[in-house]
Amino acid sequence: MTGIRAQNMVGISHCEMVEQISGGTRPRWGAGRYIGLLLIQRSVSLEKLVLPGQLHDQEGLTDRLLSGARRFPSGSSSEESVLAGDCQQPAQCRIQKCTTDFVSLTSHLNSAIDGFDSEFCKALRAYAGCTQRTSKACRGNLVYHSAVLGISDLMSQRNCSKDGPTSSTNPEVTHDPCNYHSHAGVRELRGGDQNPPNYLFCGLFGDPHLRTFKDHFQTCKVEGAWPLIDNNYLSVQVTNVPVVLGSSATATNKITIIFKAHRECTDQKVYQAVTDDLPAAFVDGSTSGGDGDVKSLRIVERESGRYVEMHARYIGTTVFVRQLGRYLTLAIRMPEDLAMSYEESQDLQLCVNGCPLSERIDDGQGQVSAILGHTLPHTSLAQAWPGYTLETANAQCHEKMPVKDIYFQSCVFDLLTTGDANFTAAAHSALEDVEALHPRKERWHIFPSSGHETPRGGSHRSLSLGLTCLILVVFL
Repeated sequence: MTGIRAQNMVGISHCEMVEQISGGTRPRWGAGRYIGLLLIQRSVSLEKLVLPGQLHDQEGLTDRLLSGARRFPSGSSSEESVLAGDCQQPAQCRIQKCTTDFVSLTSHLNSAIDGFDSEFCKALRAYAGCTQRTSKACRGNLVYHSAVLGISDLMSQRNCSKDGPTSSTNPEVTHDPCNYHSHAGVRELRGGDQNPPNYLFCGLFGDPHLRTFKDHFQTCKVEGAWPLIDNNYLSVQVTNVPVVLGSSATATNKITIIFKAHRECTDQKVYQAVTDDLPAAFVDGSTSGGDGDVKSLRIVERESGRYVEMHARYIGTTVFVRQLGRYLTLAIRMPEDLAMSYEESQDLQLCVNGCPLSERIDDGQGQVSAILGHTLPHTSLAQAWPGYTLETANAQCHEKMPVKDIYFQSCVFDLLTTGDANFTAAAHSALEDVEALHPRKERWHIFPSSGHETPRGGSHRSLSLGLTCLILVVFL
């Protein structure tokens, strides 16, 4: 702090400075410099205070506000001596209660889930209302003023309007039977489940490559109709057809999805897509399910005839369906407790248990480059990769996928077995769907594993040999 600015503070009492901040008008030297002066006067460590400039995101806001509220509990002697000095507060500041309620309302929310912004904005408006009601009692409380600034920042970041519905801290009031995230949060608040719901991801693309709920990656034959998911809430079936004459590789040309009837939330809805017919409606012609303005089930068309999304709020589930070239891809995210709700007779689910051993054309560990020990005459090698060499396939896939993970390997494999450049886009889109739906970023990329450690990015020599051998197996 410069000598000039320090001189400017002469004659301004501590209480007057507190009054300017808590009254909504900032001192001419700025609230930050005033806080610095207080720290010098009171010999308080800067680490013990929550400063407005530190609040940039939800996690930081939650951690810092809770930390600040614990260090300066409402009405404590530390709060009064450090933050307000001799300026006595007429009532108890309840900023800690406001912050605790906000954390309770948002701790179960997932920013990647459909409907997050709406619920988060409701909680922010409730938080703002709570701070307004306790504003007089919190004059001079830095935790309170940090919270006010943090709320304003978050509302701007999420484009939340100041006017609108607010969340209630009463679980009975906030419970919405047709919003999975709502009643999952209620269970947590009641103490029945201390952890937020866990989400699972499953995807199918290419000719075809399967990523299961357990993040196992397999390349399979599975010609004909096969169930991906079949539980008490949702059924997904795919139909696969041969891609190249004489090859065991197949690709998906039909997807059927059944959203099962769920009490008052929705009647049963069936969606069906086939090659060159990717509708933006269910088979009954509707585009949503459920009553009211906020539908519990809806279809969103992202690209006409090429890409649709289905959002089922009542079961917390999101489904992406795409057409790339002549074939379809699918990606789905679903809460674990619902995905695992099925009877013994429903155990044939590729997303749950993977492809049967007899239908796999990889090693069962997601390595499309790991099949060794098979040889065919040179003439068959030429037939295996029409239009592409290993080098040109590598180069084309690398343009879209710079990380040489299992999706890159799948791209190369598909180009060599089919000669269809659309499979490059399919692999790239499949990875984008993982990044959009998979709840754990550290698991987005899968790298092949074997008896020896494979470097990130893989070995070009081992990839070349492995893919060549696998392609020969496909044409056996």
